[in-house]
Amino acid sequence: MANIQIRKYREDDAEVVKELFAMGMNEHVPSCFMHILKQPVTHMVLMCTFCALLTTSKSFLLPILAVTLLLAGARQFVLKLFNNYVNTSLRKDLNNISEAYMKQKDSCFWVAEIDGLVVGMVACLPSGSAPECMELKRMSVRHSHRRMGIAKVLCQTVADFARDRGYLAVILCTSVVQTAAQKLYEGMGYVKIGEFIRPVTHKSVLGTETHPSPQPQKLY
Repeated sequence: MANIQIRKYREDDAEVVKELFAMGMNEHVPSCFMHILKQPVTHMVLMCTFCALLTTSKSFLLPILAVTLLLAGARQFVLKLFNNYVNTSLRKDLNNISEAYMKQKDSCFWVAEIDGLVVGMVACLPSGSAPECMELKRMSVRHSHRRMGIAKVLCQTVADFARDRGYLAVILCTSVVQTAAQKLYEGMGYVKIGEFIRPVTHKSVLGTETHPSPQPQKLY
């Protein structure tokens, strides 16, 4: 395993952290688009459009063109949603990480370094919806440095931070298209406790106890 160093965020990390976050989010555009294509309502809309135009125009060219334009429009819509989310995040907490995380009570932001290169990051703060829980946020690992155990170390850093401060659990949100992330969290003992829709993407909530017991109670 590479020599991974986890340290607290410094002001000179600002640009690389923003870049890491934006790159990580943009990676999910193709999988999110494919997720939409697999939905029954999408199949129905495309089929109805194709059949209606085929019936009225008596030509295959127009319905094929229309379906192609619908697919292109859907992809641009997904891309716009992700870009809006990234831009909003960069204007809010990621615009001043020190204020949002480092100077707030029971909050922190860490980066993972290998040979001086920032390859991952994670943050946490008390949950607004569950005061007894800590919320894990802004988890991202550089694509070239995945499968090296970096994400697990970052998750454990948050769990230790929460336990030391007396929080009962760590919760997080991740989109349904982030299957690799979900497998990672579940492999570390996180359990899915709910699923809901937000304006940006379809989200699922995962939670786990941080108490160090042989069989920790899970959250559902």
